[in-house]
Amino acid sequence: MREKAIYDVGEMPPLGHVPKAMHAIVIRKDREGEPQTAMQHEQMPVPAIGPNEVLVYVMGAGVNFNGVWAARGKPVSIMKSTGDDFHIAGSDASGIVWKVGSNVKRWKVGDEVVVHCNQSCGQCPECNGLDPMACAEQKIWGYETNWGSFAQFTKVQAQQLLPKPRHLSWMDAASYGLTYFTAYRMLVDQAEMKAGDNVLVWGASGGLGIFAVQLCKVMGANAIAVVSSPAKAELAKSLGAKWTINRKDYDFARRENETPEQTKHRLAETRRLGKAIREMTGGKDVDIVFEHVGRETFPTSVLLAKRFGKIVICGATSGYHLDFDVRHLWMRQKQILGSHFANAYEATRANQLIIEGKVVPYLDATYAFDDTPRAHQDMAENKHMGKMAIAVGAAAELHAEEPEEAAGYEESMQENVPAF
Repeated sequence: MREKAIYDVGEMPPLGHVPKAMHAIVIRKDREGEPQTAMQHEQMPVPAIGPNEVLVYVMGAGVNFNGVWAARGKPVSIMKSTGDDFHIAGSDASGIVWKVGSNVKRWKVGDEVVVHCNQSCGQCPECNGLDPMACAEQKIWGYETNWGSFAQFTKVQAQQLLPKPRHLSWMDAASYGLTYFTAYRMLVDQAEMKAGDNVLVWGASGGLGIFAVQLCKVMGANAIAVVSSPAKAELAKSLGAKWTINRKDYDFARRENETPEQTKHRLAETRRLGKAIREMTGGKDVDIVFEHVGRETFPTSVLLAKRFGKIVICGATSGYHLDFDVRHLWMRQKQILGSHFANAYEATRANQLIIEGKVVPYLDATYAFDDTPRAHQDMAENKHMGKMAIAVGAAAELHAEEPEEAAGYEESMQENVPAF
């Protein structure tokens, strides 16, 4: 093939040839707003890499809610922190190693990889003894950094690479990293889930919940899946949930500006839910609550966790300002654990479960490259369920479907994992 300065989307250059320019979906400061207008197709220079970095030819790119945040410039404008006038979003990718930095030894041109989204300095004491997530320079690639996955090429730190599971398509391989690795750290390392634990999983059919349910099964724990429809309950059961709860059967959501009567009713409904759980479990309470909904569910999570139980939280899709009766926390010696994505070791161990087929991704729909803005707009407007991915180099795998309306706050922004 003749070498060119830029290649069409889906047209693969000769292996290792780095063109001067690439196609990318770009956000600019002067058009921050809804994704359908903020994200636009542009030609950009292919980024140069440093000694510890790798250039990846992107085959598939996963859609996450942080792309909506980046487009809107809210809750923070990413370009204010990066100091650049552009942003290429995308925190999940599958692809091919195209060029390696001079210090990179573990990867070579042609390797098929998936990318995890944690970046750290690699030099501080926290990176080399505590946890790279404690690094003062820790960032989420593709959100707090530029050159994310919605482009033909992306640059990443070498430590971000993981082997692509051979049995997965490029699109499936691009879909799971951010949410799955987040769920793994939450349950396995932060909450220290063990066999026999009863785990209450909010949004069990959403991007985080589908992996939490599977991890419970792998670890021998019992997932109590909270969903919003019989169809979602069946999905949760098929993934390994021991029991399911339809949240629409209980009026436990924390409301803003509640009246005393509403609070009394909410607490009664929460206790009714707790009774139903004990009937399922043979009289046992919840050992771990898998939280990411926030304001509407957090008081319920604190109340339902057993004595010495744990509430592990990675996000707050229904609101960040939480209030609850703290007496249920201290008098019963419960723990609230914050969790944020995962480090390279956790991502590697979690990825091995995918390689072994013990955990499976659940990709609901794929979109063409030029439909990247629409995919994010669909997510922003809660018009789709499950995971979505963008076909970049893997255009042949495209099987986009028309979005279906999705309802239910616990699934409404299931990829919403705070990146700051």
